[in-house]
Amino acid sequence: MKTFYIYTNQFKDGNGDVTGKIRNYLISRGCTCKDTVDASVEGIIVLGGDGTLLRAAREYVGRYIPFIGVNLGTLGYLAEVDKDNVEAALDSLIADEYEIEARMMLSGIPVIAGESMTPQVALNDIVINRKGALHVINFNIHVNGRPLSTYSADGMIISTPTGSTAYNLSAGGPIVEPRARLIMMTPVCSHTLVNNRSIILAEDDVIDIEIGAYKPGEEQEVDASFDGRCPVSLHEGDKIRIIRSDKVTKIMKLSEASFLDTLHKKMRMF
Repeated sequence: MKTFYIYTNQFKDGNGDVTGKIRNYLISRGCTCKDTVDASVEGIIVLGGDGTLLRAAREYVGRYIPFIGVNLGTLGYLAEVDKDNVEAALDSLIADEYEIEARMMLSGIPVIAGESMTPQVALNDIVINRKGALHVINFNIHVNGRPLSTYSADGMIISTPTGSTAYNLSAGGPIVEPRARLIMMTPVCSHTLVNNRSIILAEDDVIDIEIGAYKPGEEQEVDASFDGRCPVSLHEGDKIRIIRSDKVTKIMKLSEASFLDTLHKKMRMF
């Protein structure tokens, strides 16, 4: 790998020191650092944290260029390279000493007033949260065209295995090995004891989440977001259809440390 693009979180490398260090090191090793992502780019180096890598993955979805994250914040799950060990990591990339994991993504298709909107993709999760006044949301959920259940909750998280350690985990959902192929659905603060657990679905299942009625004379309005971005407003009767995307995010792995090793380190911090 000789041609790179550096994607930098300006808030975490505001003076550009780390970005400049990486660029100069690559150039000194005979590599090229592009100013834009074009067909010649072989790898994208993401400087920031997990959130920065999520933004980069959405921005360049469909390009199938592998990413590697350099962590400039706290220990994450996606950005595996520490800034103090960045030169050794770059040497591994240049020598093609890495593996690539293809992480599944989700596609969410909002259906508003019966009309399908532009699909949005997510590497971590699609989240439906309440908007405006604090009130419970009623969700009518169908899977593969068949009714599953009605939930009353503060929100609903539909997550990939990669996103299992994000909002899903905070809401009490399971931790899943990121190379798995499945879809998780986790309610946020369910208002019923029966439907307060996560449901694990197959990767090819089609999930329709309809916004149910709230109270007579009061309109239900919620936001659906994709990896925390691109919020779409939904009202009573609207729905979002969620399927496995035909796109994937490629993540470069350098070390033999597994996801479980990272999880062990993360848990020891608390």
